[in-house]
Amino acid sequence: MPNHIALLRGINLGGRNKIAMADLRALMAELGHEDIATYIQSGNVVFTPADGAAATTAMADEIAAAIAAKLGVIAPAIVLARHEFAQIIAANPFSQESDPKKVHAVVLSHAASADVTERLSSAAAQSAAKGSRDDVRAIGRTVYLHTPDGYGNSDLAQQLLRIVAAPKAGTTGTARNWATMTRLLALCDDSAP
Repeated sequence: MPNHIALLRGINLGGRNKIAMADLRALMAELGHEDIATYIQSGNVVFTPADGAAATTAMADEIAAAIAAKLGVIAPAIVLARHEFAQIIAANPFSQESDPKKVHAVVLSHAASADVTERLSSAAAQSAAKGSRDDVRAIGRTVYLHTPDGYGNSDLAQQLLRIVAAPKAGTTGTARNWATMTRLLALCDDSAP
């Protein structure tokens, strides 16, 4: 049963950075991982690491380097163990929202710095001053975004991604809607990937 999740940033978006999921699964197998399954085309992989696999940060670096070398795409990766992913799900401060497409998790390579958190708070205040109902909360290495009027209509969503991906932020992150987040955890719990 898969017990890790890899999230790739920026693939198969608007016809750029194309990676076929079959190629991604084959690459993961070449790295020695097992129980590999992908979910939708945005770079979500559940897997069991190779025996003796390194820490999740090292695995993420290895996956990103292999994608660049073998598939010719620059795609930062974030790897989490199933229990870390379950903690992200449990910590959702917007769990009262019934529409999973109105809640997003931006999973970061490491916890947001105080500067990033301050910039997120400022962006949320500016958004609220314009009448937006959007809200953002940073908890550990995840930034949760609630967009009651829709993600595509959210100025805060666009600002958030610029803030966490800025070179001076010292981190990288990738966003997934809540339906995808819960499905990835379910894939780890399924008996067949």
